[in-house]
Amino acid sequence: QVQLVESGGGLVQAGGSLRLSCAASGRTFSSYAMGWFRQAPGKEREFVAAISSSGGSTRYADSVKGRFTISRDNAKNTVYLQMDVLKPEDTAVYSCVVAPLPQYISAGRADYWGQGTQVTVSS
Repeated sequence: QVQLVESGGGLVQAGGSLRLSCAASGRTFSSYAMGWFRQAPGKEREFVAAISSSGGSTRYADSVKGRFTISRDNAKNTVYLQMDVLKPEDTAVYSCVVAPLPQYISAGRADYWGQGTQVTVSS
């Protein structure tokens, strides 16, 4: 059974940083792209970032470009999201996903979804 378990969320002040992790189990995802989505209360789910299977290619939403960095460790079957210079509008539940290619993720398509971790940024 495939599981994606996110961790690292919490409460942080504006301008601060958080690092999210997503550990995958149930199969090896080294040949799959991985990524992150977020959903704020009352808003639609939105793409945040995606990374290719090798880690050599990344994609970001314009709203986080230059502030967030996605990375992965295939030996640990884990994807990370380093979030810097956080803003109150970054407050959301962040979920990790798995898909065949990064462009699938940026288009809103994924094969597997995690339950999410809450990130709250205070002003």
